[in-house]
Amino acid sequence: MPTPAERHAQLCEEIAQHNYAYYVLDQPTVSDAEYDGLFNELRALEKQHPELVGPASPTQRIGAEPREGFTKVTRAVRMYSLDNVYDEDEVSEFDRRVRDELHGDATVSYVAEPKIDGASIEITYEDGVLVLASTRGDGETGEDVTANVRTIRALPLRIPEKRTFTVRGEVFIYGADLDAVNEQRKADGEAEFANPRNAAAGSLRLLDPRITAERPLRVYLYDLVERYFDTHLEMLEHLAELGLPTHRAHRRCDSLAELLDFIEHFDELRASLPYETDGIVIKVNEMGLRDELGFTSRFPRWATAWKYAAETGETVLRSITADVGRTGALTPVANLDPIPLSGTTVSRASLHNLDMIADKDIREGDTVVVQKAGEIIPQVLRVVLEKRPEGTTPWEPPTTCPACGEPVAREEGVAALRCVNARCPGRLRAGLWYFTRRSAMDIDRLGKSLVEQLVDAGLVQDFADVFALKEKREALLELERMGEKSVDKVLEAIEDAREGRTFDRLLTGLGIPLVGTVAAKLIAEKYGDLRHMLDAETEAMKEELAAIHGIGEKMAESVAAFFADESQRAMLEKMLVLGVKAEQPRKEKVEGGALEGMSFCVTGSFELKRDAIWKRIEEHGGEVHKSVKKGTTYLLAGDKVGKTKMDAAEKKGAKILDWEGFLALLEGAAAAPEGEASGEEPPADDG
Repeated sequence: MPTPAERHAQLCEEIAQHNYAYYVLDQPTVSDAEYDGLFNELRALEKQHPELVGPASPTQRIGAEPREGFTKVTRAVRMYSLDNVYDEDEVSEFDRRVRDELHGDATVSYVAEPKIDGASIEITYEDGVLVLASTRGDGETGEDVTANVRTIRALPLRIPEKRTFTVRGEVFIYGADLDAVNEQRKADGEAEFANPRNAAAGSLRLLDPRITAERPLRVYLYDLVERYFDTHLEMLEHLAELGLPTHRAHRRCDSLAELLDFIEHFDELRASLPYETDGIVIKVNEMGLRDELGFTSRFPRWATAWKYAAETGETVLRSITADVGRTGALTPVANLDPIPLSGTTVSRASLHNLDMIADKDIREGDTVVVQKAGEIIPQVLRVVLEKRPEGTTPWEPPTTCPACGEPVAREEGVAALRCVNARCPGRLRAGLWYFTRRSAMDIDRLGKSLVEQLVDAGLVQDFADVFALKEKREALLELERMGEKSVDKVLEAIEDAREGRTFDRLLTGLGIPLVGTVAAKLIAEKYGDLRHMLDAETEAMKEELAAIHGIGEKMAESVAAFFADESQRAMLEKMLVLGVKAEQPRKEKVEGGALEGMSFCVTGSFELKRDAIWKRIEEHGGEVHKSVKKGTTYLLAGDKVGKTKMDAAEKKGAKILDWEGFLALLEGAAAAPEGEASGEEPPADDG
């Protein structure tokens, strides 16, 4: 007779095996009644012996108590997005870039796997037990959704792997399961989910895990953060061996021809899959080659996503209106008879600008062909002229702003009309929405509907007014769907943003023309905080910014003009008065190190990992350049060096340095030994 602890362990293992067979292999091994019998026995045993309940018990999947909100999770390794390719020529170009960067002498293979339409997730196991799960967020910071992820029955709560194991994947829902969920929501009088992606993402971010437990979520894992394997295929095989759910639909491709063959094959297969997939992810298989290829500011250079042609359909364009953006640009919008496309119902589509409407001769009343670009943004492809009704006339663009009634202007050579009223409520609504988004000030309780209400009620007349809303609590309570609890959560989110955001996020949110997240970080690192930028003299700011690699003269002029504008300065000064911190952490500079005054770009393969070499450079006072540029002192070259970097070093005047020469510099040598840093001989055969 087993002890309670022994029987508990047996039940946990048996239920985990049945979950794997049912949810991962789609091959159930017991009836529902038998499974329920085991589960009920486990639950009764834990009721008698509560000391046996642990985080890996299957009973923990039913969901914990509701929470007040989500905590932030800052990850050590960023989650990047993927660049997209849409035709064979673009796949060929991706393959050419990879091989050119590796100088063509490396043996490259690819792994092609389905691109699943769901919500990205990162999951950490410690000592074999699932301890943390977080959403993708902005790539660097996500939200802790551990309690919700524990409810996914396909995912083991314990694995036979004792070292730190951080996996990434996609949470999704089968199409048939979504239909059933929507039928129930419809019967309950609730809004239906528009598509599987929305259902998965929305379920992950529910504050009550007990509701998440009722949703038929699944997960496929396709990446491991820690470097335990030499190839992607080895890693995928190990994930499957551990009982972790994987798609099992990948293929190794050793040539461009094999890649294109799999793309064609998978296009025929995907219609029969139970989940939504709009493409294929293509990854370099060899981890060492990935290190050499590296990343851009947004994407890995060693991976891309093939996107299949979007679904199209015909419908009638009833009217053309214009939306006002945060810069004042008016974007024409087609209002359509609703049409189902790629899992959603489309009733509006962007017409982009006046030139597009004129070029395609798009008129109100036309039958048009619509598609979802990249499966996301609906757009009008063309007019079906043979179905055009008699009496239609070309569309006349507005002469006044639809949001404020002020005149609009069109600059010479620019396709967009623009509202020039800086106080336009339409501009403010769009700008405030952008200001509060995750990539900027991340005030997640300020949804689009609430932003519109705040502007329309006059409670917010510029970005700074957001931080004065705590003094307007009574007015907030009068807004639609804003009770005591909702108002408190909004004010709490604003307080978190007031003191908890870095300066680069504030700069991003301000919507300065030409400035995105990458440039905002460079500017923030230069000035440190808002006070220093406001105190800078305009011409000096232009020169200082233009000198930063990655900024350029046009962007520098745009930033300087923004900070010279009196209305913007008044708004930013008000932010400071209202206690907005927005300081940028300073990088500590090592003074007097052996590498002080030197800059390095690292390429090729070394015994040490690339980030360990970068750290050593910075620890000794040196500067790291991700690419060879003007002013780079040395190109530190290991094995399998790509010709592109070597040519760049010769062109930009950087000396070629091998590992022994680098160690000599660390020891305080004035220069590397002759021949090692001379730029005359590369350390590896370039072929």
